[in-house]
Amino acid sequence: MNATAAKPAGHLMSWLPAAGWLRSYQAGWLRGDLVAALTLAAYLLPAALGDASLANLPPATGLYACLFGGAGFWLFCSSRYTTISTTSAISLLIGASLAGVSRGDPARFGALASATALLVAAIAFIAWLLRAGTVVNFISESVMTGFKCGLGLVLAGTQLPKLFGFHGAHGDFWQNIGFFFTHLNETRPASLGVGLGALAILVLGRVFFRTQPVALLVVVAGIAVATWLHLDQHGVSLLGDVPRGLPAPGFPSLRGADLDRLMALALACFLLAAVETAAIGRTFAAKHGGRLDANQELLAIAVGNLGAGLGRGLAVGGGSSQSLVNESAGARTPLSGALAAAILLIVVLAFSQLIRALPQPVLAAIVLVAVTGLIEASALVRLWRGSRAEWVVATAALIGVLGAGILRGVMIGAVISLLQMLRHASQPHVAVLGRIPGTQRFSDLERHEDNQRIPGVMIFRPEASLVYFNIDWVCDHIRDGVASASAPPQLVVLDLSAAPSVDLQSADTLGVLAHELMSSGMRVHAVGEHSSVRDMLRGQALDVTLGGINRFTSIADVVDDFQRRSIA
Repeated sequence: MNATAAKPAGHLMSWLPAAGWLRSYQAGWLRGDLVAALTLAAYLLPAALGDASLANLPPATGLYACLFGGAGFWLFCSSRYTTISTTSAISLLIGASLAGVSRGDPARFGALASATALLVAAIAFIAWLLRAGTVVNFISESVMTGFKCGLGLVLAGTQLPKLFGFHGAHGDFWQNIGFFFTHLNETRPASLGVGLGALAILVLGRVFFRTQPVALLVVVAGIAVATWLHLDQHGVSLLGDVPRGLPAPGFPSLRGADLDRLMALALACFLLAAVETAAIGRTFAAKHGGRLDANQELLAIAVGNLGAGLGRGLAVGGGSSQSLVNESAGARTPLSGALAAAILLIVVLAFSQLIRALPQPVLAAIVLVAVTGLIEASALVRLWRGSRAEWVVATAALIGVLGAGILRGVMIGAVISLLQMLRHASQPHVAVLGRIPGTQRFSDLERHEDNQRIPGVMIFRPEASLVYFNIDWVCDHIRDGVASASAPPQLVVLDLSAAPSVDLQSADTLGVLAHELMSSGMRVHAVGEHSSVRDMLRGQALDVTLGGINRFTSIADVVDDFQRRSIA
């Protein structure tokens, strides 16, 4: 292949990864992809029904979302194992947010849900164009831990009434839990028995048969038992009719002000989809090697949500549990996702009416078992032991979800992550250095108490880029260190080796600090500057003020020169 032909092919593969791996697809991989597709479809079927229930949408909506979303996602994703699907977090967010907007109109509720998916697609596509894949890194793991725990508790609060056979409330977590406990007298024994039986089988399956489609077996058994024993005549609520066939694809009917009302919801759904898709993709990259292209995943999310929205589904994202099922079942390429979508298509076209007899308590049990993976108590314990500050952040995110709702909880989590990042950036560690015994090297005295202090010398190392919002903190820290010394130092060394960049304001402020110290009879010398930092400091005429800026002088050189002068 000549260079001219190779360039367009390489450009195509940069945004359509399937164009690369399909060219090298091996026949031996098909068996693994097909087995994984069957297993994945068996898992997606009950999960999609449960997630549609969480969103207060008809059961078919979840199937449409997985079908149409999965039909295009596999072509664009960079991870070989990630699967697009409905997720508990996004579904509950949609259900809680659209209830008031739709005002009890099921058709309008469905249209708003589909429109939300299309808005998520638009946001993801714009983010891809702007190469904003790294935005997901702004949501810290501690925030996601707290958010998931809160979300799991909220999900449990919505499903417990269904498990016990009565209708639940439609408020926040505390209202739902309060309603549940005050209406336990309405429990229907038949519903509770069916639900607890399904729950027991699912828990045992998760313990002993993790890679098997136990949820599908529970669905089939639930339908069979409900039909055989006529459970609906004993007060057990059934799923109801599921339309056969596919909906006519198209844009949902909206009112003028709907886009404004849906924008915050769509942004929250996008953040959840982007974070979870990137998180599971990074997990697979660490396990199997390779590199996840977080920006490419944004394009895949855009395509998946475009299909889901046009196909009358709800917003989708990279499902963690679904992707793990796909990987553990032996998937070799993203083709398993396309084959799973094809299997769902067959179910929708030919077997949808068989699902109508599924007992609601069985569906509630499936959702309850699925959300246990969100409540990571061990992660909270690990945060408590490892970093109290991050534990506080996780707890704040958890309380935000429980107290302010899912949508506001997502926003609270994002704001907490940004504030956490700004706090770390605005208050960088400034190490006071001492000589490592027997060497010409220097390190942090606070961490290594055996390091030797140099009489008459204080050495400071700011461990971050110096920018306008942290330079005052750094300089104040240096002033406080000098003021608290047992004897005023004669030489102050600024080790800038850990500061990759310095902006204009910071350079000027360093100059002011140097003049202050020099007016008190101290010498100031900067060392270890990166090339761009040297250029900035020289450009501000600070060469002489900071002791002569060059790339050759080290801390040891400055200290040795000071000691020679002191002896002389």
